[in-house]
Amino acid sequence: MCGEFPNDVNFSFDQPVRAKKLWRHNVYSSGGNPFSPSLVLKEACGRLENVMGPGWTNRWVDLLKLRIALLIALTGVTAAVLTARALPALPALTLLILTLILASAGAGALNHVLDIDIDARMRRTRGRPLPAGEIRPWIVTTIGLTLTAFALALAAATINPMVSLHLFLGWFVYVIVYTAWLKRRSVVNIVIGGLAGSFAALAGGASVQPELSFPSLLLAAIVFLWTPPHFWALAITHIEDYRLSGVPMLPTVHGIASTAWWMLAHTVLLVTISLIPLVIGASGWLYCAAATGLGAYYLWRNIQVVREASRDRAWSAFKASLLYLTLLLAVMIVDLRF
Repeated sequence: MCGEFPNDVNFSFDQPVRAKKLWRHNVYSSGGNPFSPSLVLKEACGRLENVMGPGWTNRWVDLLKLRIALLIALTGVTAAVLTARALPALPALTLLILTLILASAGAGALNHVLDIDIDARMRRTRGRPLPAGEIRPWIVTTIGLTLTAFALALAAATINPMVSLHLFLGWFVYVIVYTAWLKRRSVVNIVIGGLAGSFAALAGGASVQPELSFPSLLLAAIVFLWTPPHFWALAITHIEDYRLSGVPMLPTVHGIASTAWWMLAHTVLLVTISLIPLVIGASGWLYCAAATGLGAYYLWRNIQVVREASRDRAWSAFKASLLYLTLLLAVMIVDLRF
């Protein structure tokens, strides 16, 4: 992607106003009354169709970042299971999953609103509902704040205040510290932003034991170290997009080769931390095999990026990072049965 980004896809907050004026102009030109009940109803139905019309499921899965929310929920559940050394009761587990997903979805929605201008410049994200003008920002903002408030209140009322506190801190780091502040200003944006996912582990542990526990802290460290190489791999894959957006991601500031070495360094620390349960005898043979095998595979993928700093290698490392964390968390839970 070279050259200047087309002007017709740049988003500005006065687009809805200009669109309404154009619509009324067209109605007047055709001899109609823009305030007639039939036309007002037609316009309202059009707006509702954007929110709940064809394809609304995919639209809201994207807007609320529900795929990420599921990984956040798995992180919290894993921390709860490891802290309790058993599977929590179904009602408690359901409440924990619900609050984690709602808080994550609220943060994801607000992230989309704050990043409208960035998403409009990137080929990968310009088709998202907000930059494409399919849904108005105030609707997504309202839903994001509502989901967040409900999640925090539900956690405080039905689990305990510490879970609510950790959910809020994770939300605050992701929405305010990372999205609104560091993302546009610092190359270490995602390093600090990685703390957001770590609070999901602390929330899960606090649902069983309000005080900080070793399993939840260990899992928080794993998520913290996993996040930067995961996002740097994606940034290398879409490096031209990030250059156009002006976001100071590590590959756009210091180059792909330097980023590859930072990815490898984080992965070495990550795999080392993940092996601590083996050293202290806190895990079984299943986790031992999985942590070793998955760690070796993820390291190999990142070594490939160092040896060949290309988008294809980075994309393979990105997919490997998702496989690594998802399976590692799942095995931590299953390992308790062996």
